Amino acid sequence: MSFKGFFITGTDTEVGKTLVAGAIILKLQSMGIKTIGFKPVVAGMRQIDGNMVNEDVETLLMVSREISPNLIASDICPYFLKDPAAPHIVALQYGLELSLHKMMAHYDRLAEKSDAVIVEGAGGFLVPINEELTLGDFAQQLNLPVILVIDIKLGCINHALLTAEAITRRGLVLHGWVANSTQLDLTYTSENLNTLRNILKKQFNADFLGHIPHISEISTNGIYTIEILTITTSYFQLYV
Repeated sequence: MSFKGFFITGTDTEVGKTLVAGAIILKLQSMGIKTIGFKPVVAGMRQIDGNMVNEDVETLLMVSREISPNLIASDICPYFLKDPAAPHIVALQYGLELSLHKMMAHYDRLAEKSDAVIVEGAGGFLVPINEELTLGDFAQQLNLPVILVIDIKLGCINHALLTAEAITRRGLVLHGWVANSTQLDLTYTSENLNTLRNILKKQFNADFLGHIPHISEISTNGIYTIEILTITTSYFQLYV
């Protein structure tokens, strides 16, 4: 089987990468593909039920346990940083150095026990790991096809094209993109979607996979439910 998964990135932080990543994992699992989620680093944790957790990892862990019940959070994420800021800055505050080698080693272990791994980046595509490397370098080493999540809002076209250019300049395939409306529909939502659909296809050969409309009551304590993720799968198509 040549398909090994996707790298999920976004035009910014808080654009819906985890929502899309979790839904993709469920969709692939429904296709009979043993799929697990992975996140190389998280910055931002809070206490839920007496435990310090990161909501993104908890969502990915929940859906990954559908096929691998014994997974724990540290299996799918090597670095947990308490403060919500750029990961390399928070790491320095705690005397840590984020290692691309460690991220790859964690990914390789998951790849050995699954058919596919859905890797969710942190923030945007070029978030630094340190002063020399970014998560774009991690994506380049993985060499997985990339799915770009675009929050449909003012400025999204520029952010999307900059990100698409950064992805393809590294020799990576921009497999497709998912539009996500984190806000109520704006006046020019359809115009933004049409522009993005045309330019991303013509310039980067990236397919429009679908549009997730604004959903209220989307999570519980910041963690997406299986029900919400299942609903989300109905808003986009997936080609593997």
